Amino acid sequence: MKVLVVNAGSSSLKYQLLEPDTGTLFAKGICESIGTAGAMISHEQVLKSKKIKDQPHPMETHAVALQLVVDMLLDKEYGCISSMDEIEAVGHRVVHGGAFFSESVLLNDDVLKKLRLCHDFAPLHTPAHIQGIQGCLAVMPDKPQVLVFDTAFHQTMAPEAYIYALPYELYEKYGVRRYGAHGTSHRFVVGEMCKILGKTEGTKIVTCHIGNGSSISAVKDGKVMDTSMGFTPLAGVEMGTRCGDIDPALVPYMMEKLNLDGPGVNQLMNKQSGFLGVSGISHDSRKLEAAVANGPSDPNYERAKLAVDILKLQIKKYIGAYAAEMNGLDAVVFTAGVGENNFRLREIVCEDMDYFGIKINKEVNNAAHHQPNIVKLSTDDSKVGVYLIPTNEELVIARDTAALVAAQK
Repeated sequence: MKVLVVNAGSSSLKYQLLEPDTGTLFAKGICESIGTAGAMISHEQVLKSKKIKDQPHPMETHAVALQLVVDMLLDKEYGCISSMDEIEAVGHRVVHGGAFFSESVLLNDDVLKKLRLCHDFAPLHTPAHIQGIQGCLAVMPDKPQVLVFDTAFHQTMAPEAYIYALPYELYEKYGVRRYGAHGTSHRFVVGEMCKILGKTEGTKIVTCHIGNGSSISAVKDGKVMDTSMGFTPLAGVEMGTRCGDIDPALVPYMMEKLNLDGPGVNQLMNKQSGFLGVSGISHDSRKLEAAVANGPSDPNYERAKLAVDILKLQIKKYIGAYAAEMNGLDAVVFTAGVGENNFRLREIVCEDMDYFGIKINKEVNNAAHHQPNIVKLSTDDSKVGVYLIPTNEELVIARDTAALVAAQK
């Protein structure tokens, strides 16, 4: 079975064509700037290493973009299928399922209606997901579609972990609670870590999805007990441009001092903070690490180091808190763009963790970046395993899609 995995943004559409059982990736690409004069597509036929980079192409809507994707997949030179019959289903990445969805679901009218009710939880993402779904319905009306939710994996949290200490009616009326994010990624790496440990029951794992957006989860017996992101993806640790957790009283204070309205302070916390706000250089951790590596002679050294050290301390605190919450710790997993490729961050997070028995092999850790495979970063005598596990959210989506479609048959 071949499954087309779609991740639709407001003006973009990422896609992969996968075989769920083997994990074989046939093609991948992205349509960008949809609805603008600068619309373009990048496409790769993976098995033949045939690539198209930033090819301009009119794409007024997501439906037009989907048709272009299909055309690319069927193309004699750059394609990988001979007919649309080879695509048996479509799997969609959906950021927020609210309290409606605790697992992946086949698309139908009722599901789409409930997804629309999730708009306020993810106003930047939900309309784009719906556009992607409608685009697929227009281009491939006969293909079953499955929605896979980033929030679903976190639905195993107990009420004491997801209820905020606000008036309870805010939860009852408006769904104000902790939902978490990056659940598909956390779910994948937990599954891989449980294979390494040889069991699921009895395992206690902290997963660190560290990228431009970051979240950390406590996973016991394969189920999430707690997670750092909250009602929105703004909560938790410092990120590329997001502040993470702050004193909530700062919001009205900043609104008053900076003469900001609601959207303005939201923009400040989501787009002008984090690495960018603290360092004054960039949201990109690679640029911060370069300034730190240059040492005090670099004019950006102090603030770049401060931004990195803030994240280091926060990750340490979450590992410690989650170990206490789970009453133990078997493994710490690093994943996503920064977690997989920033060896220095992994090292400074894991140092001075002797109380937990965490010991990292610096030589192995220093060499572990841009790795397609799992790497054990801890020493053999470390009481807690430390691993780099490359995430593969698309494979999770493809496998959920295949399983639900097969069950329907």
